[in-house]
Amino acid sequence: MNTAIETTSTVLSQDGTTISYLSVGSGPAVIVVPGALSLARDYTAFARALAEHFTVHTMERRGRGQSGPQGSDYSIKKEREDVLALQRQTGAHLLVGHSFGGLVALESARNNQAFARVAVYDPGVSINGSIPVAWIPGYEKKLAENKQLDAFVEFTLAMGPESARKTPPWLMKRMLPLFLKSHQLKTILSLLQENLREHKEVARLDNSYKNYGEITAGVLLMYGGKGHIPQADTSMKRLAAVFPHVETREFPALDHFGLNKTGPQEVARAVSEYFL
Repeated sequence: MNTAIETTSTVLSQDGTTISYLSVGSGPAVIVVPGALSLARDYTAFARALAEHFTVHTMERRGRGQSGPQGSDYSIKKEREDVLALQRQTGAHLLVGHSFGGLVALESARNNQAFARVAVYDPGVSINGSIPVAWIPGYEKKLAENKQLDAFVEFTLAMGPESARKTPPWLMKRMLPLFLKSHQLKTILSLLQENLREHKEVARLDNSYKNYGEITAGVLLMYGGKGHIPQADTSMKRLAAVFPHVETREFPALDHFGLNKTGPQEVARAVSEYFL
């Protein structure tokens, strides 16, 4: 286990928003971009495993922790500006993104010579509606009614594995507090508005994936095989086909949360091999 000391620093993004980030390790600099409904600290195990060979800077994306708010004019462009501000400050030429953070990483690498290699795990790229959005109106309504847990149930039933999608809402509402630790649930419920804005961007960018042909960096496209639906597998193949330089890696025993929860060390090994 890497016991290197973790430090917290900040950088100002283009619009003046403070972006906090956690740093650990030594060696070439890597930026890690977390997914939706998560904080930088949720990636500690992955960052520490990667820190065996690299200096790892895990962003606290805007709207979280010590970073500033998303802002009323929030868009993926703001996320890209945040990544680029951190890149300039750290000199990182390596980039990792998970889930929505994978979408941010790919957007940040477009027409950008600063990054030599990019690794994404289950990036939040929607192709022909492969990432559901029908849940958004009901979710928004529940948030307006101050029913946070009910809103999260709407999201979970739409976005979870196929087995979860068949669960009655009342049962899912009872099960979630049992499956999640209290601090995890508290974090998730505090980020529901941010999650909404982020997924509206996912919906807006549906079928814009061919833009990633503009990425000159080498791309490692990773995904978990557990709980994947056929539509998601097809989307990953279509996405892989647009990158000029790509390697793909499936982790059959890992799910969507392989990078930060179910297999951080295993994923970190694959990323290290690709980056070194």
